[in-house]
Amino acid sequence: MTTQQHKGVHIFHTSFGKISAVKESGVIKAKSIRYARSERFKKPEPVEYIGIHEIPEKTPVCPQNVSPLLDRLIQKTDVEKFQPDQSPQFLSITRPEHFNDNEKLPVIVWIHGGSYEIGCGDLPTSDPSVWVKEHNIIVVSVSYRLGLFGFLGGDEERPANLGLYDMIAALHWIKKYIHEFGGDRGNITLFGQSSGGDAIAHLMISEGVEDLFQRAIIHSAPLGFRIRRQDMSLEFFRKTDVLKDESDPLKMVEGYVNFLPSFRKYGLKTSMPFCTQYGFPPLCREEESLEKWKENAGKVDVLIGSNHDETAFYVKTAQQGIYTYLPHKILNTIVRKTTESIYEKPAKIFAENYAAGGGNIYQFSIRSTLKNNYIGASHCVDLPLIFENKEAWKSAELLKDVPWEYIQENGKKLRALWAEFARTGAISEYSERPEILKLRKV
Repeated sequence: MTTQQHKGVHIFHTSFGKISAVKESGVIKAKSIRYARSERFKKPEPVEYIGIHEIPEKTPVCPQNVSPLLDRLIQKTDVEKFQPDQSPQFLSITRPEHFNDNEKLPVIVWIHGGSYEIGCGDLPTSDPSVWVKEHNIIVVSVSYRLGLFGFLGGDEERPANLGLYDMIAALHWIKKYIHEFGGDRGNITLFGQSSGGDAIAHLMISEGVEDLFQRAIIHSAPLGFRIRRQDMSLEFFRKTDVLKDESDPLKMVEGYVNFLPSFRKYGLKTSMPFCTQYGFPPLCREEESLEKWKENAGKVDVLIGSNHDETAFYVKTAQQGIYTYLPHKILNTIVRKTTESIYEKPAKIFAENYAAGGGNIYQFSIRSTLKNNYIGASHCVDLPLIFENKEAWKSAELLKDVPWEYIQENGKKLRALWAEFARTGAISEYSERPEILKLRKV
């Protein structure tokens, strides 16, 4: 029988309401559940009861510009499948189809990346179905405000860090209701990649997150971009003031792009114009951040790391500009130096500081072991390993030199280790490692 023939409907009867879900491929997916609402530039207000939830025809997303780079390297965006929404506080729950009603499953909360500017929680390239089936876990995928709506502020009229507040609202919802979907609300792991990983690191030192999660898996967080951003953010905030009252949110996101060239004076971090902002709630001042992580080290188990060739994603795939004319050897040097400064060294500092505070923390690195893989283990190459979905990744230029069997073999072992960490907060020395992985307890 085909997957289609196995498709069906499942209803979760919860205190939040009747939640419609789809049964397919051995999992149940309850998609696009609204966990909060917000007005433009206002904090999210929790939704306490929804009545009857039906899965919408289109996936709601924060208004955003389509990225030509991601379209080419990962997956072409079919805009017809998405519905822009200025209040994009939705989450999706994926759980095994067959389960014991008395069983409480580990919960992994997926915080997507995209430079705090693009993406959503519910994409085919982050479909957790295989992982959920293999390891009897629940994955909750969270969408939140991005860009101008969620990660650029500076006063009471346009507060900073609204996207972080959305994530905190989602975590409160999960803590309150996930047991009604079979989840263990005492065993919640945050998992994020790129800006999603950076957000998780900052949730660890945010106000109002006590007991909302027990573990954190942080992939490819650009922690080198988190510091000394205030001048750039303030200038960006002031220049975009002319856009704040624009009635059409899509015109807002089209409009801010015009200001980006003027920020090149701020160096590499210009490539991520939006970010969490220190000195504004729920965060501390920048100079207090390392000490805050050390103080909180006993509260959350952490698994942090990156890919060996992170910036090859940008440097070696450029279709215009200086990188297209440089020799291979020089490109490799640029990739190594920038990967070290943006990802590796900041993660090492984070891990050693956290361990010094008594925290339980592991650090990892993912490398390519293929001889003819020009791009290597670049940014995002870890995603198909965790979210195995051949159909979604089949046209990704990122994987053009990578046999799918290589992804499957290494991904299965990596998913097992990450599920072990989510379940227990530890990874046994005797658990099988994929050949691409270096892992150490700090």
